[in-house]
Amino acid sequence: MELALVCGGAGFIGSHLCEALLARGLTVTCLDNFVTGRRENIAHLLLHHRFSVIDEDVSRVDAAGWIERGAMAPAYVFHLASPASVVDYLRLPLETLRANSEGTWRLLDLARAVGSKFLFTSTSEIYGDPQVHPQSEDYWGNVSPNGPRSCYDESKRFAEALTMQFWRTYGVDARIVRVFNTYGPRSRIDDGRVVPNFIGQALSGLPITIYGSGSQTRSFCYVSDLVEGIMSAMFADGLAGQVFNLGNPEEHTIAEFSQIVAALVAETGGHEGPSAVEWRDLPVDDPARRRPDIEKARQVLGWEPKVSLQTGLLLTIKWFRECNGLGGTTATSAVPLVRHA
Repeated sequence: MELALVCGGAGFIGSHLCEALLARGLTVTCLDNFVTGRRENIAHLLLHHRFSVIDEDVSRVDAAGWIERGAMAPAYVFHLASPASVVDYLRLPLETLRANSEGTWRLLDLARAVGSKFLFTSTSEIYGDPQVHPQSEDYWGNVSPNGPRSCYDESKRFAEALTMQFWRTYGVDARIVRVFNTYGPRSRIDDGRVVPNFIGQALSGLPITIYGSGSQTRSFCYVSDLVEGIMSAMFADGLAGQVFNLGNPEEHTIAEFSQIVAALVAETGGHEGPSAVEWRDLPVDDPARRRPDIEKARQVLGWEPKVSLQTGLLLTIKWFRECNGLGGTTATSAVPLVRHA
């Protein structure tokens, strides 16, 4: 039985990936220090005979110790272990830098030592405030190396460089996926991302908070689509040294998106919509446009998102409604996802 080690497996995306890997028939070990990951995200998996949890910081993983303990060697190492929302990495800048630098190095050492395939989840943030639109994998980005978001942006860029060097120098079978805005059940109501913010405010009948003019754009990918893309990138053969954008190329302005969310909440029995929009200053280094070019993923992986924005938002709204306090911690059962063959 092959083992998949999912680092950051108790996070929003990581917990869905753990589920999908178990459904694929793999044994899954979730490694997480629970700084931003949540135990309730994986509570429903704990009785599964092929699932286990290691409570550990990714920057402390020791390849030699792993081998000495006689632990099962992972066939696949997925590295998702980093604070990922603006709220989290601004609160935990040094932890973010360490997870993506030392943590990546240690996981690559483990993959090298035991012969694992390795996948690093990078981010659309490596493109910064892009001067090229949409963003393709060969665009180098427009990133501030010392701004407030650099702890995340630059540590992800360093981790990409490190991953590629382990492939070039040691032949580690490594690949990189750059994750664009993703949403769905188990995202935290307080993580500062657009979708949880808007849904939580709309469900509560509060003004929706928009930063800047609202003309900045984002594209939103439902979590089950993203997980399919991550697994496609890991399990396809011959992809060592490859980089893939994973996201939904359907682009919306933030102002337009706020109206979509408010309308869906109202249509499904919520409030009539927000009484007002609360306008705030645009944060430093916030990108004006963000949209992935996914042609490479289409051609090489045969992957593209399938879940419509309306379908994904309705599933996400339903999940937030069912949580205590619009984002409480009682919704621990498996969440039905839209699956694709």
